Amino acid sequence: MKIFTSILVVLALALIVFNITLLDFKHPFQGDSVVAFIGIAASFCAVLILLIFRMSKKIEEKMNDKL
Repeated sequence: MKIFTSILVVLALALIVFNITLLDFKHPFQGDSVVAFIGIAASFCAVLILLIFRMSKKIEEKMNDKL
């Protein structure tokens, strides 16, 4: 599961980088820039969710080891 979540985090970070390249800094709220902002926000949320998931699995493993 650790490898799978790591791959997903890397893919989400790659999507953030890709969407940053689509931004038009002169007109940030017009056209494709809005879609890029949404993509950046969604990818950032995905990274956070995956990191929370990984932390919860580590906590679960520690709790199971103590029993």
